[in-house]
Amino acid sequence: MLKHGAGFSDALFVAAAYRVGCVVKLTEIDATARAFAPSKERLFESTQQGEAFCAVTAAISGAELHGLTYPVALGRAAALQDLPLHLTIKMYLFAFVSNLVAASQRLMPVGQTEGQQILRALTPTCEQVAEQAETGNLTMLSSTSFLIDIASMQHETQYSRIFRT
Repeated sequence: MLKHGAGFSDALFVAAAYRVGCVVKLTEIDATARAFAPSKERLFESTQQGEAFCAVTAAISGAELHGLTYPVALGRAAALQDLPLHLTIKMYLFAFVSNLVAASQRLMPVGQTEGQQILRALTPTCEQVAEQAETGNLTMLSSTSFLIDIASMQHETQYSRIFRT
């Protein structure tokens, strides 16, 4: 997911939203992010997190953010606050991986120490993906994490859910 799926794609959306200067183009980037979601579940997650992030960020900073997907909202907010792009992407990816590790700790025999070891082992990959996304653009969008995408499609039809945005 981190190198070939939603992690890399989201990082590209963060970078594109960060660099855009025009609200019309920001809307286009957001539309692309929505279209690129591999499932209804993934779109719902990105939309819900984005709306919550926009609301909190607007309330705190007064920034004009409304109804954006999460990576697009984060990229735009970071630019408005003059945060460094590379660090923003790297921290986004680290949070992305941290959420996956937290889920695995609830569903698999992964303890606290093992979870921290996984995060430490993936930190260089977060750095590498951040570098690629920072210098990349949306023409690099792709996803070859098919089994994960199929799992997210199956998740949207389950009666009971363990995790929900």
